[in-house]
Amino acid sequence: MKVPVSLRIAALAVATTGFYTYVGQLVPQKEVHPPAEVAISKDMKPEEMAKVGREIMEGKGLCFTCHTIGKKGPLRFPDLEGVDGRAATRIAGLSDVDYLAQSIYEPAKYIVPGFNPGMPVINKPPIGLTDDEILAVIAYLQTLGGKTTVTMQTKLPWQAGGSGGGAAATQTGGQTLGAGATAPAGTASGPSSDPSENPPSAPSTAPPSAAPPPAPAAPPPGAKP
Repeated sequence: MKVPVSLRIAALAVATTGFYTYVGQLVPQKEVHPPAEVAISKDMKPEEMAKVGREIMEGKGLCFTCHTIGKKGPLRFPDLEGVDGRAATRIAGLSDVDYLAQSIYEPAKYIVPGFNPGMPVINKPPIGLTDDEILAVIAYLQTLGGKTTVTMQTKLPWQAGGSGGGAAATQTGGQTLGAGATAPAGTASGPSSDPSENPPSAPSTAPPSAAPPPAPAAPPPGAKP
């Protein structure tokens, strides 16, 4: 008996579908859940901050998608082992906290030699870490080669409401100065409110200007000059 071509095609389609369904069941399945929210409070101690920071890096921050700790060989992004020791001396004028904060808020501002840019700004979507979460991350990074000195009260220029754009800028008396700089002695931005610092001007001793002589009167009509 000859089997119709349409029936043979249908049988082949069913067999193919069944085969790939069977193969798909052999592949291990991994269920992915949204990262769990980590509780943060303003009264956390440094060691508590470091623990929470590690949890954030493993979860919401997605840091270990690219970064490693203690791995050698060709790497896509810098390994974080001992990172705090390098952070303290990486850029002149920046402390370890400043450098780590800059690397998180402005990752493209300094690229470690030998690597390419590619780290996202993690305080913006899609990751969107909060300022407090970033402080916790910095607290953990400081334990990698150093000691945690950051607290939940630490203020960073990049935080909401800050000036942003660099930890090396400091506000002093209304003037923006570089890190470690001071306003020049005797420099004032305007008149002082202390009368002793603004003595009244001395009266002028120059004689008053002489008035110009009056113009001669016009001659009466018919008079000859």
